Amino acid sequence: MKKRYIFSCLVAGATFMSSCTKNFDEVNTNPNKTTAELINPNYFMSQAQLTFSQTGYDQLLFQSMWVQSLASTFSYYSNGDKYVLGGSGTGYYNRTWNRGYSALTLVDEMKNLIKGKPEYTNLDACGGILRVLFMQRITDLYGDAPFSEEGMAKAGNFTPKFDKQQDIYAAMLSQLDAAINALDASKPVPSTDLFYKGNIPQWKRMGYSLMLRLAMRMTKVAPDMAKTYAEKAYAGGTMSSVADDVKVMTDPNNNTSSNSDALLVPDDFREVRWAKTLIDYLQANNDPRVSAIAEITNGNGKRANEDRTTPGINTASLQLGMPNGYDLLGGATDISKAPGYPGATPAVDDKDAPAPDGKYSRPRLRVYADKGSANFIYTYGESELLLAEAASRGWNTGVAATHFANALAADMKSLAGYNATPTAVVSDADIATYVAAHPLLPGTALQQINTEYWVATSTTFDFNEAFANWRRSGFPVLTPVSYSGQYITGQLPRRMPYPITLPQTNGANYNAAVASQGADNFATRVWWDK
Repeated sequence: MKKRYIFSCLVAGATFMSSCTKNFDEVNTNPNKTTAELINPNYFMSQAQLTFSQTGYDQLLFQSMWVQSLASTFSYYSNGDKYVLGGSGTGYYNRTWNRGYSALTLVDEMKNLIKGKPEYTNLDACGGILRVLFMQRITDLYGDAPFSEEGMAKAGNFTPKFDKQQDIYAAMLSQLDAAINALDASKPVPSTDLFYKGNIPQWKRMGYSLMLRLAMRMTKVAPDMAKTYAEKAYAGGTMSSVADDVKVMTDPNNNTSSNSDALLVPDDFREVRWAKTLIDYLQANNDPRVSAIAEITNGNGKRANEDRTTPGINTASLQLGMPNGYDLLGGATDISKAPGYPGATPAVDDKDAPAPDGKYSRPRLRVYADKGSANFIYTYGESELLLAEAASRGWNTGVAATHFANALAADMKSLAGYNATPTAVVSDADIATYVAAHPLLPGTALQQINTEYWVATSTTFDFNEAFANWRRSGFPVLTPVSYSGQYITGQLPRRMPYPITLPQTNGANYNAAVASQGADNFATRVWWDK
């Protein structure tokens, strides 16, 4: 009886299993599972654009102060202000690298999803342009980096080789050219584009402007190639007005501007000021941007009035830039010892005590601390400045003086696009007066053009680009900061070291890159920085 029971159970189990296997796939498939066919690839584009644009502390901690656009006495910002690693400074080596490759991964996935689908021709081409845009920032900051083997993790390559920057530039120019040529206004356009809302003519102008920027980066190391591509970009048609500015408007309810997040750190002294180098230059030239971008705290610098939610006073004549290289430690480098110190005394833990930084100019809160403000990536004014430089070199890119005048006007007008409700507004009359008073002069053309490039990228908080173009051009001429315990002395930094995890995660290729490029430190120059 027992054996018959066991046999019956086995037969019943086998019958049950047999009946299940007839519909095994159907029964065991999750109807709610996301598949490639269910994903709208357009969403990868907008996420990539937002990810890439959110620089925040990535730039403020190092690049903004390396080029003396901003300054700070707070120890956390010693990383850039005084070339001294403080806080989690080494962790920020990773930021631009990780953010750039994260954005690239999103583009890679998007391009994989639309491969072989002609209805996504423009999305694919825009992805090609984005890939070059993202990669340029990475290689400009670090030098040699993975590019030809980037995005191959799905294929099992978790340790991509580092391409030489010279080879990366050649590949970027080739890929960019192909992407621009693939754009077709007669076909469907990207539906989630944060730059241009799918406007293909604008994407073409952006693509050629990016080609121009790549070309001009090579002026010292590959002048013939630079000339060829600069002229090609001009012939193709670069950006034509501030409406072509490349930027991402953030969302105060969801994706707030990381620049505003960085500027609104709660601690009163965890803040940055405009640097003396920048404010002095603007005031010496009667530049109307001063009152558009800068303010002193409203309350004579007392700590109680350091609330970063309270707008300050933006009268141009009252603005005062902070010198780089000072602290709040009471010694020889205390800010109270700085030449021209405005008179406050070091603060104690008293809301009515004077705040030592209070009378120095800070970025205007209504502009830069706006949680829904723009993340600028590349502007029409920058493009015009590069065309002006190319023309000054005798290349066929138009009239240098005309491009320079266009750039001066555009750089001021672009500021109004920083906020949904224009705040940093320079009047047309003031713009016209300034442009007329600052013509391009052949004997000082390169200095004028590249110093204005520094002003333009500083005032739009695009410090990655300010740092890159300063290294290439040498303008403005900057004096290195001298301070105890620096990671580089007697000169300004020239590059960012690789993320500190790479020797463990991709050791062989990291070591090969260092052997080829030079020591992995702040002094080693990238290929085009000669």
